[in-house]
Amino acid sequence: MPKKRKILLLGWDGADWEHINPLLEAGEMPTLAALIEQGVMGNLATLQPMVSPMLWNSIATGKTADKHGVHGFIEEVPGGKGARPWTSINRHTKAVWNILQQNGWKCNAIAWWASHPAEPLDGIVVSNAFRAACETGSRRALEDAIHPPEMTDRLVHCRMKPAEVTGADLRPFIPRAAEVDQQKDDRLQMLARVLADTVTTQALATDVLEAGDWDFSAVYFDSVDHFCHGFMPYHPPRMPGVGEEEFAIYKDVIRGCYRFHDMMLQRLLEIAGPDTTLILCSDHGFHSRHLRPPGTPREPAGPVYWHRDMGIILLHGPGIRSGERIFGANILDITPTILALADLPVGRDMDGKPLIQAFAEPPEISIIPSWDDVPGNDGRHPPGRTLEPDDATAAELIRQFAALGYVEEQTTDATAAAIAARTESEYNLAQVYLATDRPDLAIALLENLLCLSPWETRFCHQLANAYVRAGYCRAAGELLAKAWPDADAGRLPPAARLTLARARAGRGDFDGSAALLRHIVARSHPLPAVLVDAGDILAGTGHWAEAQAAYELALKNAPDCAAAWRGLSECHLKNQRNEAAAEAALDALQHLYHMPRAHFTLGVALARLGRRDEAIEAFDRTTRMNPRHHAARRWIGLLIPAEPGNDFASAAHLAEARSLRRENARARLLRRSRVNESRPLPTIPPPDARRKRILAARPLPEEIKAKRAASGRTLTLVSGLPRSGTSLMMQMLAAGGLQPMTDGLRTADNDNPNGYYEWEAVKTIGQHPGLFDDPSLDRRSIKVISMLLDKLPAIHRYRIIFMMRDPAEIALSQARMLQRRGTEGMEGDPDSIARTLLAHRRAILHWLHSQKDLFDILHVDYAQLLSAPAPAIAQIMEFLGPELLPVPENMTGVIRSGLHRQKSVG
Repeated sequence: MPKKRKILLLGWDGADWEHINPLLEAGEMPTLAALIEQGVMGNLATLQPMVSPMLWNSIATGKTADKHGVHGFIEEVPGGKGARPWTSINRHTKAVWNILQQNGWKCNAIAWWASHPAEPLDGIVVSNAFRAACETGSRRALEDAIHPPEMTDRLVHCRMKPAEVTGADLRPFIPRAAEVDQQKDDRLQMLARVLADTVTTQALATDVLEAGDWDFSAVYFDSVDHFCHGFMPYHPPRMPGVGEEEFAIYKDVIRGCYRFHDMMLQRLLEIAGPDTTLILCSDHGFHSRHLRPPGTPREPAGPVYWHRDMGIILLHGPGIRSGERIFGANILDITPTILALADLPVGRDMDGKPLIQAFAEPPEISIIPSWDDVPGNDGRHPPGRTLEPDDATAAELIRQFAALGYVEEQTTDATAAAIAARTESEYNLAQVYLATDRPDLAIALLENLLCLSPWETRFCHQLANAYVRAGYCRAAGELLAKAWPDADAGRLPPAARLTLARARAGRGDFDGSAALLRHIVARSHPLPAVLVDAGDILAGTGHWAEAQAAYELALKNAPDCAAAWRGLSECHLKNQRNEAAAEAALDALQHLYHMPRAHFTLGVALARLGRRDEAIEAFDRTTRMNPRHHAARRWIGLLIPAEPGNDFASAAHLAEARSLRRENARARLLRRSRVNESRPLPTIPPPDARRKRILAARPLPEEIKAKRAASGRTLTLVSGLPRSGTSLMMQMLAAGGLQPMTDGLRTADNDNPNGYYEWEAVKTIGQHPGLFDDPSLDRRSIKVISMLLDKLPAIHRYRIIFMMRDPAEIALSQARMLQRRGTEGMEGDPDSIARTLLAHRRAILHWLHSQKDLFDILHVDYAQLLSAPAPAIAQIMEFLGPELLPVPENMTGVIRSGLHRQKSVG
């Protein structure tokens, strides 16, 4: 059994050296300063997307999100029965505490992301749902959040409520708190909530660490991130648009946040003891200074735009070097480093590496294929473990996510909530595939998402980006042209402009590509990542001087931007400035070590400078990080000294280089073969798509809000796909006392023996929005098929009963109807038609649920309505109320046997 040493893994979400260093210099974080002096510190590179549950599970497993299985904040409940915060049941791999436990370590885990329900470790686990469970007061929820359950009565007292936060507690953060008018300004309440949650986590951590013997403890604080999301706009220097008075009141909050965390850190270290090795890390940084975004995009996880791609890492204690700095660390390296500290092997399926440079004596690293294949009591949930429904706790936790802007407010409709959760998880997974150079996998997900929501800018852009990376440059250009028809007028967003530039470069239009990018460089775009991408494209098209200007601008804004240093080194190498190229490459690697392009550039520069042995080392590192890098392999073969015994090694490297070059050439040919390929694009929005995307992402214009307030009206609609049961629902509402608005032009027939209840004029609602101006319509039901819903005038509110029927049944019913009438309809086989109908329905439902200030929606399942009408009628009655449905008992009599004629099979 490997020798144990105590390890404390401490997570500060969003912590950033840019904020910490001024406080260290001012002597305001003495605990952290002492740790740095006696330990090692450095930047910690993050992953894409910068979504906290995904990142903290990568930290805990050493694997990317496609491997560990946590893809966002909320997951779909099995069976599409709603949404809930992501659970530990659906993490697909062992966390570091599971690996340590099966090797005899006693482990604790406190408040880690996606750790609910608490795993049955041989220690103490408090899940991330603890605070929400306390709010609901559910004993069962608390016992799901705490293991072992007998600790519940002890730990529940750790919860501090926002109401318990006093003015004296707030003054260290806001000295002028007494001047705040709380009737108009809720920021004191916001601070009280974050502070109460922070104190709760600290109380849990101190209680658990004091509760008994332990070998490993992981404690996660979300508080730095939450303090920053609430108050970073007021942090010095004052941002444009922030008033002098509010700046004066709130400018010290972030400073107070870090000072408070330094005090909490001191207490945790006192409990842990001097024989404990500390690893303090964050999952990402947080933009400050002039790099702060001017606003937060109105999209799920919009606050992520504030996150910076460099977090912090600090190691201290037995076995760790003293007073040193480490370079090139990544969040994936945390678990492999802990395993190395524990003298345990690292899994080959892990994506990180042990941070050997932090060790006083470098350990021998052994490798096993995967810890997931190693049997033993690892403290995970048993196979088949399910989580009993706990709607109150799940809703409270999601409410907290929504309050911070990480998710949208959740609809009460289970189907819509499930769709929204699945949409976000698939979008996040697509970004993982793009970040790990697997664009074809991303394309499959993004095409489906764009069919569901063709007006969403993020889906349009990311799919175009994936097309380019997979080689489909023409398809990318076509998609961008349809999504942004005014692109050439200079109104293309920077990210989409970069993608279009790549697409044009891929098709050989180098000058057209460069013309798009000059706009970004000329305006000195503040985000380094945008400038680096522009520089990379300009360099790839031979515009080296402009590329260098882009990299230098990026470094002016962010001197620690590794990719900009890498790009600058390539520019120097192109211009035969070998010393400068080597220095810039070393600067890049100091900030991010795992960068094979920088190692290769360094190797070429060193080789040209005659430093053969160092060049071979650089090329060797390149091939270890990118085994398919044929040029690095060839350089090694050419540089190996011509000495006895080296001939075979040189020949082997050169042969491998030739083989790799042929394979890489075939891959390039495949991409080039796709360059001019016009893929069948997903459903593309109509010409007014840009306006719809804006409406979906931003609040309605003030004049529309004013008109809606003046209207004060709510209309009742019945909608769904044609042949989904809308006529039956209209008849039921009429029986219940809500009269239909119908002109009687379409009479009953064999397809609808009881009539259609249609109003022909509704088909023109897009051209004649005044059609709904008659106030008498407020007490009628109106049938509007789903294809017309996005044409409704936005000056009224709508309550919609949306009929849900199996699209396969609808396709069959439509086909039989067309056959009887001898007319033509949608082209394609029934399966294809059903898929098209399903895609449309998903898209329109997604849009409806995104317009919460416009629509209230009730889903009614057609098959369930026919087989068991009572529950559906009760829901309809609750949805519309007795004023509109005075005789709901008459509705059942409308439903007759034989209505469900076209049933899906299998």
